[in-house]
This record gives sequence, structure tokens and C-alpha cells, in this order.
Amino acid sequence: MSATANLRRALLDAGVIDAEKLSRAEGTAQSRGQSLERTLVALGLADESAVWRCVAKAHGLKFVDPAKFVPQAEALKRVPLEQVVANEALPVLYKDGVLWLAIDDPLKVFVADNLAFLAGCTVQCALMPPAALKDHIRKLGGGSSATSGQKAATSVQESEDAPIIRLVQKTLDDALEQRASDVHVEPFKQRLRIRYRIDGVLKEIASLDAGLLAPLTSRLKIMAGLDIAEKRKPQDGRIAIQSMGRAVDVRTSVLPGNHGETIVMRLLDKEKGLLSLDALGFGGPDRERFERCIARPNGIVLVTGPTGSGKTTTLYAALQQLNRPDVKIITAEDPVEFNIRGINQCQVRSRIGLSFARILRAMLRQAPNVILVGEIRDRETAEIAVQAALTGHLVFSTLHTNDSPSAITRLCDMGVKPFLVAAAVQAVLAQRLVRVLCPKCALPVELDDIELRSIGLDRSHVTGSARPMRAVGCAACEHSGYRGRIGIYEMMQLDEALRDRIFRGEPTVRLREQALSSGGMSTLMQDGARKVLSGKTSIQELLRVTAAM
Repeated sequence: MSATANLRRALLDAGVIDAEKLSRAEGTAQSRGQSLERTLVALGLADESAVWRCVAKAHGLKFVDPAKFVPQAEALKRVPLEQVVANEALPVLYKDGVLWLAIDDPLKVFVADNLAFLAGCTVQCALMPPAALKDHIRKLGGGSSATSGQKAATSVQESEDAPIIRLVQKTLDDALEQRASDVHVEPFKQRLRIRYRIDGVLKEIASLDAGLLAPLTSRLKIMAGLDIAEKRKPQDGRIAIQSMGRAVDVRTSVLPGNHGETIVMRLLDKEKGLLSLDALGFGGPDRERFERCIARPNGIVLVTGPTGSGKTTTLYAALQQLNRPDVKIITAEDPVEFNIRGINQCQVRSRIGLSFARILRAMLRQAPNVILVGEIRDRETAEIAVQAALTGHLVFSTLHTNDSPSAITRLCDMGVKPFLVAAAVQAVLAQRLVRVLCPKCALPVELDDIELRSIGLDRSHVTGSARPMRAVGCAACEHSGYRGRIGIYEMMQLDEALRDRIFRGEPTVRLREQALSSGGMSTLMQDGARKVLSGKTSIQELLRVTAAM
């Protein structure tokens, strides 16, 4: 039976209206394109409260009787006033972890989904007559009858329990609980989207009302020490918070867009600790050659890859291995992501002119053995790093390039002479992060010839020790089939033949050919293929990460 038929039956059974008047009202409703319940009230054929009680029964909803309704302070605290007004949904009761909202239209039950994330609990809808609902919302907006609970709902900036503050805290808490690396707050014309990047893949968490953008942006800017009045220019800041009992650094970036400011927050959980080279998935011949390079007394070791590929984590792992009482290590970072005992770490502060180049010049007067420059961004920094390497220092740094040979070309493009690059650079390590198959649900798989060829293998590579697996999905991995990430690496160590080509200024493709032919480099795809055969990741994940290369 349809909802309209249910309503008709409920009205007649309750004696709200007789059959003749009901029939007349149905005709008027049809001609006006209006709902039956609103037509009955508009024509004065029935009491609004009685009609809406029948509507609630017809749709299987609870009914809020205006004559007996008393606002509950705890319920009012859970939703900001602007969202109460925008959604025309009044919080009436919070009990046993469930927030009950009063609405005036059974077709608006979708507001429960809109407000559930904001309220931080399960949300259910009940029905209230429209006139009564509007009157209560109007009073909530500042009428003299406002209760202490209603005042709390309007004092967003004054109370630590204010909904917008709890929304920010809940967003960050949930992100940490789900192992997210960053949080994206993205405004659109009619909604505000929140996404987490988990194991390198973005996942939509919530879709909120667009009216939340202004208070949410203001709250985050205040926390990050940014100018809340500046909405035309990009801004960068940093938030230090305690979440779930852990110290967390939140690097905050604000970018103006068509529909408002987009905010990205990168989470650095200081409680996780630093990883070793083993934990990063770095092994085999590449690992041995990398350890020999970082044990040298001088030269440049570069780590390359796109943003979020784990470059800094790899460099921290290398520094930990070199961190001994007889070795002086100084770093220049933007920002200092983790504090390492026994290492002198300097924070770049561009606003006062403390750039990578200026710190690098100063640290050379501190007689270090090992130097870490967070990133080589310009010619000045590159030239100082090269000079430091040529004068007896071991220099670590990062570049944003797609592969190892491209790093050499990038340094030359910055203006460093090819002969200096050839003399100073010892090795370049390119890397990516691939998701690890969930150990609780991954299943063995038989790879066919087409799949093997897609990652550069053939049937001869599938030996008895190979145990490729496939992603399945379970509760432990939130049904993604993956949990955690490891690196795949491309280690290029410079030999005399390669240095000669760099000295002659040969293009990247020639440098790559030489590195591969000399046997001194295996590609990202080759290292990834080894991890596929060992069951650590899947072919699909490897192709997702490397297909664009």
C-alpha cells in the first residue's frame, strides 16, 4: 500500500475527517500539485497537529506533540544553530547514543544522513507539525524564551563543546584512527566534502551542508595561526594538537577556489616513531648498494619521487643508521617532521629569510659529517649542496622527479654544471609506495601470461618460491583488501661510464640506458614485480602506481 493510501486510511480511522471532505481535499490537492496533508490544513478541514500525527503513522515515523514538547539541552548542543535553520530540523532528544530530529516532511528524512557526521552519533527523524516546528526554530534563534541549552547551541565560538569544535576534533580523531595521512576539506556549490587519504588512496568520509564551510574554515585557520579575514590568497600553517592521547602535527594548506577555500591537512603522528630501512621494504642488492653509498664520507645521495611517496621517511631511516656519537649530523627541513635524538635539526623559516640555502651555508661552518637538506628547490641550494659534497661532506636531499636518471637532468636544468654533478652525486634513489595486501584475507592466485607480461615477467620467473596473492577484503582492512604500505625502489649508483655521459651532458634517456645496461640499476617496475611474486602486493596495485610512468 502506498504512503498516500496509508495516510487516507489513517485519517479516516482516526476520525480526523470524513470520506466526503477527504475526497474533496484530494481533488484540490491534485489540481494544486500540493500534498494532501498540507491541502487539508490550508482548506481548514482539519487540525494541523491531528493531520501530522496521521502522516507520521502512515510513514512509520514517531510523532512529536507540540503541546508536550520541551527542548532538551543535550540534543540542542549537538547541532549548530545554522544547520538547524538550513535543514529545518530541530534536535529534540538525545538518548542512548541516538539524536532525534523533528522535521515537518517525511520526505526529508535524508537530513539524518547530512547531520549524522556533524552530530557524531546515530540520527533518527520524527515528525512535527510545520507551524510548531518553525516557531520553535525561530525561538531558538534568539527569542526571550531560549533555554540554557539553546544558548549553548548558538555560542559556537564560546564553548569547548560547541558543535563546530567537536566536528574538527572528530574529523582529526577519525582520520588518525583510520590511519589517514591527510584530510581534505573541499567546498562545492551545494555541499562540503570531507575525504581522507588512507594508504595513498582518497576515500570520501562525509558530505556536509555547504553552510558549514565558513565556521569550519574559520576554526581551522584560528588553530593554524592563519589570517581568517584573508580569503583571496593561499595560506600555509601548522597545528599542534593532542588527539586520542597522542601528539600530532597537522600541516595545514588553504587554497581559494570557486566555491570557497579548500583545506588540506597533512597528519604527522609523532607517536608512530621512525621506521628502519627493513620496515620500508628496502631489500636485496639495491639495499646493499644504498648502504655502501651512505657509508661513504662524502658525495650527494638523492631520493626522488612525487609528493607523498615516502622520500623523507627513507632519509630519516638512513640518518638513524648513521647516527652515532662520532658522527655530527645537521638537517635543514621544512618542516621538521620527527625529532631524532642526537641530530641537530633546523627549521626553514621563509618569512624571516631563513631558507634552505642560508641554513646550508651556516651549517657548513658547524663542521658536520652528514648534512640533510629537506629539498633542493633552486640553483643556489643545489650549488651549495654540490660544493659541500665536494669538500668532504655526505649530503642527503630530495627532488621531485619521476625516476632516478631524471634527477641528474633536473640538477643540470637548475644551472649546476654537468661536470660538478658528475663529480658530486654518488647515487639516486627513486621510490613509490604500494599498498600491502591484508594478511587476514589475501588469497593465493595463479597469474596468467598476460598478467605476467604486464609487469615485465614471463612464466620462467614464477619459481617454486613464488607465492603471488590477490586482494579480497575483510573487516580488518575495511574491505579494501589492503592494509599499510611499503616502498618500491629504483637505485641508480653512478659508475665511471655514467659519470662520463653526465659530463658530456647527454639526455635522460641515454643516462637510463647506460644505468640499465651496466647492471647497476633495477627499475621501479622490476622491484615491484619482486614484491608481487613474494605476495606482498598485487599486480593491480603495482600497475596503479607505475602505469603513468
